[in-house]
Amino acid sequence: MQFGKPVVKPDHDVLIIGGGLAGLTLALQLRGKFPTLGIRVLERKQHPVPEAAHKVGESSVEIGAHYFDTVIGLAQHLKERHLRKFGFRFFWNEYRDDIENTTELGASSFLPCPSYQLDRGILENHLGERCVAEGIVFDDGVAVRDVEIGKDGAEHVVHYDKGGRRERATARWLIDAASRASPIKRKLGLAETNAHDANAIWFRIGTKIDVNEWVDDPEWIAQCNPPNRWLSTNHLCGPGYWAWLIPLGSGSHSVGIVCDAKMHPLETMNTFEKAMGWFAKYQPQLHKELLTKAHLLQDFCFLRHFSHGCKQVFSGDRWALTGEAGVFLDPFYSPGSDFIGMSNTYITALIEKDLAGEEFAPYAGIYEKLYMSFYESTLALYTDQYPLFGDPEVMPVKVLWDYTYYWGILCQFWFQGKLTDMQAMGRLRSELSESKELNFAMQRFLRAWSKVSAKQESDIMLDQASLPWFVELNRGLRDTLDDAAFRARVREYAQLLKAMAREIVDKAHAEAPSLDASEVLAIVGDTKRHPHSLLFDYLKHPATAAA
Repeated sequence: MQFGKPVVKPDHDVLIIGGGLAGLTLALQLRGKFPTLGIRVLERKQHPVPEAAHKVGESSVEIGAHYFDTVIGLAQHLKERHLRKFGFRFFWNEYRDDIENTTELGASSFLPCPSYQLDRGILENHLGERCVAEGIVFDDGVAVRDVEIGKDGAEHVVHYDKGGRRERATARWLIDAASRASPIKRKLGLAETNAHDANAIWFRIGTKIDVNEWVDDPEWIAQCNPPNRWLSTNHLCGPGYWAWLIPLGSGSHSVGIVCDAKMHPLETMNTFEKAMGWFAKYQPQLHKELLTKAHLLQDFCFLRHFSHGCKQVFSGDRWALTGEAGVFLDPFYSPGSDFIGMSNTYITALIEKDLAGEEFAPYAGIYEKLYMSFYESTLALYTDQYPLFGDPEVMPVKVLWDYTYYWGILCQFWFQGKLTDMQAMGRLRSELSESKELNFAMQRFLRAWSKVSAKQESDIMLDQASLPWFVELNRGLRDTLDDAAFRARVREYAQLLKAMAREIVDKAHAEAPSLDASEVLAIVGDTKRHPHSLLFDYLKHPATAAA
């Protein structure tokens, strides 16, 4: 295998620090692309890892799911050992013990494009075994002590301990997938904060938690077909927080609280006993459920100020960061595996150019800008938004807006293999830029609307599956499009976002005429209102929306 400029032959073509989800999937992606590439993974934990109580980060969404099942080839493993996710589901049920009489947002049936609930221990053990089977050197029980970053084509050096011995390894490409322990980030001073200040606690219970069992009303249970609300990533929402319920293929259930650091201090929930007290106050139905299952507690963890940025993730000096070693946003929409898939794909593209003898350094800068643009666009969904999470009137609108932006713009480039297509990016530069700015403006407008909204509750299920355009948006993700059809679709969805923004403004102004929508309307311009209601007939009358 030939690289670009000749250098002293290192021990490895690619050395990956970190054998978790990001590092192992990158190793397999590289192996699938380059069968003879010399790849080695260094992992701190001994394998196999515990299956049920290992790492948080169980829920995937469409980009990450497609990355795992199609790009990495895990479709059979996911089907056999993990759970197909019944979408996101949201309840605005703070202080309530009658979840069936609160506002619910979710789909009544599976949407066409699959996503999964991932048991991280099971998945990472499988990935490790597959790496070994495919000729990747996988060393576990390794403690990395230092890295020396090569410049101008020089090799990288990693110093590590294994089995009580200090050793070293050299590499052409050095990839940091070591999560928050990131040695490259520490070495180069790349850590960067962001404006999203939130904390989280989580734990696993060794049995299923089914919200249907909290309710005696068969009609409410039958609103979903199949009646499997427990398979959803269930969000129990209130001002400044949301609690999650995520089922796992091992039979365990993941439970967590994510909260605005100012509104719900971490100190009120940073032990299991404190968390139970918090649930007793804010989510009494879940508290009652957990009381009967507390003896099945498998672990308990917390993380302060979890969201972070990074000054640089890709380098023309043949190093890169992936997964949580680079950036981390927020688990509300489960974007972690999305960003693993995107960063790994950019890294693979850079290595491909290097292997072909091409000048790849400029592309490191270009991919960096694109990746950070995706990061900034997604971060806007969370920053300063937690105060409105308890609003049962505005929050369903925000969720549907966020879905539409994600599926209609961001996902299109991923599913059509355009993530590294600079020509496609250039031809759609205007639509991408305008949609990004519109999303920023809409997040600010939704925040302002929530401050004056009536926060009206209802006892209806807002059924996303009854919105034909919404279902089609999801279904179309896996369409195969030629270049012209791809551009047409992105432009169509950019216009859809504008029409939706206008409808949201109209609705908000009907309730609060003094709301300033000038920023949104300046971007929307003369876009016509959609001929059919996209949101609000559905929000009022979900059973008849499809008609």
